[in-house]
Amino acid sequence: MSRDLLLVVLHAILLSLLEIKVGCVGTNVTKTDEQRLLDALMTGYSKDTRPVYNASHPVKVSLGITLTQIFDVDEKNQVLTTNVWLDQEWKDEKLTWDTGEYNGLEMMRIPCRKLWLPDIVLYNSASDHNEKYMDALAMVSHDGTVFWPPIVKFRSSCLMDMTYFPFDDQMCKLKLGSWAYTGYQVDILNRSNTVDLSRFVENGEWELVKTAAVRNNVFYTCCVEPFPDVTITLHIRRRTIYYMYNVIIPSIMLSSLALLGFWINPDSGEKVTLGLTVLLALSVFMLLIAENTPATSFFIPLLGVYLITTMSFTSLSVICSVVVTNLHIRGYAHPVPNWLRSVLFVVSTALCVKPHHLKKNMWLNKASYWNRIPQSSTFGNHSATNGRVVHDLGEETGIPHDEVHQEGAAPCDRLLKDDNSQANHALLETLKCLMNKHEDDEREKNIHDEWKEVAMVIDRFLFVVFLLGMIGASLYILVALPLQKLRKIENP
Repeated sequence: MSRDLLLVVLHAILLSLLEIKVGCVGTNVTKTDEQRLLDALMTGYSKDTRPVYNASHPVKVSLGITLTQIFDVDEKNQVLTTNVWLDQEWKDEKLTWDTGEYNGLEMMRIPCRKLWLPDIVLYNSASDHNEKYMDALAMVSHDGTVFWPPIVKFRSSCLMDMTYFPFDDQMCKLKLGSWAYTGYQVDILNRSNTVDLSRFVENGEWELVKTAAVRNNVFYTCCVEPFPDVTITLHIRRRTIYYMYNVIIPSIMLSSLALLGFWINPDSGEKVTLGLTVLLALSVFMLLIAENTPATSFFIPLLGVYLITTMSFTSLSVICSVVVTNLHIRGYAHPVPNWLRSVLFVVSTALCVKPHHLKKNMWLNKASYWNRIPQSSTFGNHSATNGRVVHDLGEETGIPHDEVHQEGAAPCDRLLKDDNSQANHALLETLKCLMNKHEDDEREKNIHDEWKEVAMVIDRFLFVVFLLGMIGASLYILVALPLQKLRKIENP
């Protein structure tokens, strides 16, 4: 009986051992090589400590970026937004294995949340620092090399110099490094001296000129140990075609319209109106530029300087139009001065303008003009006009020619002594008044025509001056200064 019981117990034990063995064999068969390797690597692994066995050894992290897109350049807030692949590579001494034990498996993709990751941050970030990187898989090699390239959208602060806007170049930097670890614990190295641009998508507003990556050792006041970082510099240049067609060319067209005001006749009353209309249009362009540029007093945009210059020329043209209009209507009161007459003859000759009414040394002064007109008290004057009038009157009234020209008493006095000459005397006075009126009207008309030609010559002169001034200012501001800036950048 005891023997049978012993056999039953042994049989049960053998069955149990067989089940355990079969279960173990079945378990080994269902696990893949990657699963076995992951279980082996994660056994006893801690992601909260640096992956080095010797605490005095630093973890060397090679850092670089693959730039895929310049997403936005916010000049007003001075923020650069870029899409990058943040390439990080280091060696984890706890993640090594023999490839022969896992059927030649040399690289393993492991979720990054299971591994130790360097705390790489963007020092000059303009976004929320609580934002985490993408949970991308880390590529782990059999020798412990870990490569982790998460996709990141960086919003970095960038001091933008808008002095040469819209012909400006910006130097924006991305400063990447460990936030908590010193250089003795995590040593940051740059993977290359440039940025990988193999996946870069061109931006419609900005052109990427060149890139650079430099490693720096920085000492902060908090610690005596160095904090290494990799500073990546992006040199971008604004594409100016948009601003040429939408701002610069319309501004040049408006400024040319202001010049046309010098060709408008002052009698039309539109000289000042045209200048004020152009001035208002230019102020609208100034508001558009003010919306796109940061509100700072450190610099003035080049396009703003050009518009201010154009507005200054337009304002001066309005002032000159008022002065020319005043000269145009001044001729009813005063003759043209001799000095102005001489200057205008020189200017008209230089401008190839031939005046028709402006004669040299005519109407010198008011006294010389009135000497040509017969006065009631000096009717015996022997000028050409007086001689003609007196001669005609002598023939009509029957007064002897010798008596008309006799010196001493005036012919009017002789006529007054004769009782029969009252009618002749009245006729003489009437003719004299009519002739004086006609001469006076002719004089005023000639003087007014001369002032019109004065205004016309000054208008042509101002047109040439403003045309040359605006061409010179446009070439200097829009061509010379940007070229000077390019030479400074190329030859620092």
